[in-house]
Amino acid sequence: MGASRYLPPLFSVAPMMEWTDNHYRTLARLISKHAWLYTEMLAAETIVYQQGNLDKFLGYSPEQHPIVLQIGGSKLENLAKATELANAYNYDEINFNCGCPSPKVAGHGCFGVRLMLDPKFVGEAMSVIAANTNVPVSVKCRIGVDDHDSFNELCDFIYKVSSLSPTRHFIIHSRKALLNGISPADNRRIPPLKYEFYYALLRDFPDLTFTINGGINSVVEANAALREGAHGVMVGRAAYHYPWQTLGHVDTAIYGAPSSGITRREILQRYQEYGDSVLGKDGNNRPNIREVAKPLLNLFYSEPGNGLWKRKADSAFMHCKTMKSFFEETLVAIPDSVLDAPIAGGVPSGREDLFANVHDLLPPQYHAREEEALYA
Repeated sequence: MGASRYLPPLFSVAPMMEWTDNHYRTLARLISKHAWLYTEMLAAETIVYQQGNLDKFLGYSPEQHPIVLQIGGSKLENLAKATELANAYNYDEINFNCGCPSPKVAGHGCFGVRLMLDPKFVGEAMSVIAANTNVPVSVKCRIGVDDHDSFNELCDFIYKVSSLSPTRHFIIHSRKALLNGISPADNRRIPPLKYEFYYALLRDFPDLTFTINGGINSVVEANAALREGAHGVMVGRAAYHYPWQTLGHVDTAIYGAPSSGITRREILQRYQEYGDSVLGKDGNNRPNIREVAKPLLNLFYSEPGNGLWKRKADSAFMHCKTMKSFFEETLVAIPDSVLDAPIAGGVPSGREDLFANVHDLLPPQYHAREEEALYA
């Protein structure tokens, strides 16, 4: 498999811990054929120490391409070995997490967004990862950490990593991270978005590719970013909480493809086959009905019958043993007119002006002092 076989990552779904698992990605791919999908972050140590159980962590169906594996870690030896082990699973890109502010990651594990403070190590890590795979590599990061939040410091990070490694693609979450005193959820809300930093990176590093992330909640807003010159857009929670309203428009509105015309009823019929094939596969009744059905709970957001569907689902989780019986018990809550409506119906909502005047806000141009930047 190779990334060149697919349309470019104009739109991708962000890696989200405990959310973008195999079940969600299966649903996402049924809705959108062209969105790029990311795994949850996997610690390199998990991959290395679970060599006898890799299918559980790295396995996925071929239909999920194009798909990116995101790994995290702070030990070069484990990053090298994890990348090597992942080769058998034919991911289309390997992404290195330098953006997660979770205390479990940035604190005890000393990786995630803390690594932005050590760009020399990130350059070494990316070189090691690239040396052990034949697919492209990328970095996902923030625009800064704590008081290290100037545009020049961000540029120093990008310059060092790209100069010391083959990394040519960066996904930029356009908020800085605060490591002390606030939760990961607050880190997605409290630090202000600075889209001007992202667009200044496009200006100052014309040989690199940048994907914008953070605060973009619809295909309307994704297209607004692309119109202003973004190379690609990554959407997180909106793609999870509103999959039909968000992913349902990606292929037509972002990629210009004709509508597949697929309905939610047809999607659920295909998902039923998937679900019944994986129930209990890991032993000890895992995954169970609740785990497999979890991504579906947002499929009828804002539609008639949505509240009743969720209540019926809560009840069905207690006793249903197959996806078939789960759907028989719950889908009676949803009108046929909703189940049989074709994908991408209606006009997507969103802020057309999200990036208005962003080019008027750009910081002064970055000029790398090469030796100082690389070896400081």
